[in-house]
Amino acid sequence: MKFSKAIVTLVVFLNAAFTVAVLFIFYRIGTEPTALIGAWFGFTTVELWALAGIKKREIEKNGGEE
Repeated sequence: MKFSKAIVTLVVFLNAAFTVAVLFIFYRIGTEPTALIGAWFGFTTVELWALAGIKKREIEKNGGEE
C-alpha cells in the first residue's frame, strides 16, 4: 500500500514539474510541444490506471481485508 502511494505522489510531482517546464519553454520559445504534452499525460494516466487495476485485484483477492 505504501509503495502505491509513493508512486502516485511521484506521478503528481512529475506532472507538476513537467507542467512548469512546458510553461517555461512556451514562455521562452513561443510554441507549445502539443504532441509531447499529449504523450506525457497519456503515459502518466495509463500508469495510474494500471496501478489502480493492480490494487483493485489485490483487494478482491484478499477479500477486502485492508
